[in-house]
Amino acid sequence: MNICLRVLADQVRLLSFRAFKPSLAEHWLIYLGWGLFTTWLVGIDRYWDHPRADWWQYAGLGSLGYVFVLAAIVWAISAPLKPQNLSYRNILIFITLTSLPALFYAIPVERFMALSSAQTANVWFLLIVATWRVALFAVFLRRVGKLGAIAVVVAMLLPLALIVTTLTLLNLEQAVFNIMGGLRDPTSNDMAYGVLALITFFSVIATPVLLIMYAFLLIRIQLRKKS
Repeated sequence: MNICLRVLADQVRLLSFRAFKPSLAEHWLIYLGWGLFTTWLVGIDRYWDHPRADWWQYAGLGSLGYVFVLAAIVWAISAPLKPQNLSYRNILIFITLTSLPALFYAIPVERFMALSSAQTANVWFLLIVATWRVALFAVFLRRVGKLGAIAVVVAMLLPLALIVTTLTLLNLEQAVFNIMGGLRDPTSNDMAYGVLALITFFSVIATPVLLIMYAFLLIRIQLRKKS
């Protein structure tokens, strides 16, 4: 099979949770190139109708930078858990290949729906895409990384919780206060921001619990080495 067709077929298999064996040893650059292309495309689509985005957001550069940082965080957290086959390169390729579902965010529902209906649609898009990608990550950690159930939960949720909690401490809470306080005009994204505020709340609560579980897993790994 032509390698380009193979990459596209593997992309479909990944998004549909089917097992497959990508030929990364020989063609990892092609997989990464395709993943970065879809990430860039999604990044452009996400901001194409945003009235106040910066030029680098319109250009899709924010999404490209984000996947490299996210892959580094995931790798740094998962590596001490001793997974199999989870190099930084493989994690980066996986993350980029999960970008396509975010195309739902680019649907301009506010153009053909009433504001309340557009808000509801955007909330559903947020929930569907987030659940889809997190579920893919869990399958990836289990199938490729060969991690146990508890390690999968921690490696899956801790990076996300840390990112959301960090953003909350830096700036996100201001955006939430603006929405809740009515400090700007309503948009079709307001309900999605409300869901984001709820996710933020649970992330802040879950972070210390996940850190304790993570420490427990690391201690258990060290004890196994000594035994």
